[in-house]
Amino acid sequence: MTYETSVPESPFRAEPSARDEAPQFVLPLVVRIERAAPPARTDALEAAARAVLVLLSDERALGDGPWAQAVRDWQDARIRKVVRRARGAEWRRAGALDGVTVTGAAAEVRVFPPVPLDGWPKDLAKLQVSGTDLDDPEPPARPAPGTPVLWFNPGLEMSAGKAMAQAGHGAQLAWWELTDERRAAWRDAGFPLAVRAAEPGQWRELVDSGLPLVRDAGFTEIAPGSCTVVADHPALR
Repeated sequence: MTYETSVPESPFRAEPSARDEAPQFVLPLVVRIERAAPPARTDALEAAARAVLVLLSDERALGDGPWAQAVRDWQDARIRKVVRRARGAEWRRAGALDGVTVTGAAAEVRVFPPVPLDGWPKDLAKLQVSGTDLDDPEPPARPAPGTPVLWFNPGLEMSAGKAMAQAGHGAQLAWWELTDERRAAWRDAGFPLAVRAAEPGQWRELVDSGLPLVRDAGFTEIAPGSCTVVADHPALR
């Protein structure tokens, strides 16, 4: 079992499309979870979202960079992400592979250039997805004014691994909607963002707001077409 999600074309279409006919790629993310000191859930979700943004803006993923073709192939198909966990020697081996590590308050997430669904590097393929259930020791603070927020659907329950992939999707949709100037400003600021669960009434307003909305393809855990995340970036309002 893998925690993989997909951003369908907008609006969501359940029937097969050209994206399904294209070769399928996946974006691997690995979260470090040591037995004695696992990260807080929200910290891990925010680090995963920033990791996706860091990869998308990395020079190696742009133009003629060494990751650029893989990123293009990945974005031409279903936008899948898979989150696995590592600790100790597993984490060190993952860190030796081509990628970028993003840190939060305590969380560490490493993102790698996209790979074919059946073409994972050996040191990543053997990592497990079980054990990625994380908790927040206390409720996260209210986001600072002006901070981009990835609002989660309060009516859905997801494992931390699944939620990390969804947070990455939300960040990616916001990135796609921004102008080059806004992207550069966000990148230069270090991609500040927050991940929070919306209140039920607030969620209904967010879904109808026209802001970028993630609808899950239903590969794991939740029903196809489920609305999971709204990306509320101030520049998109």
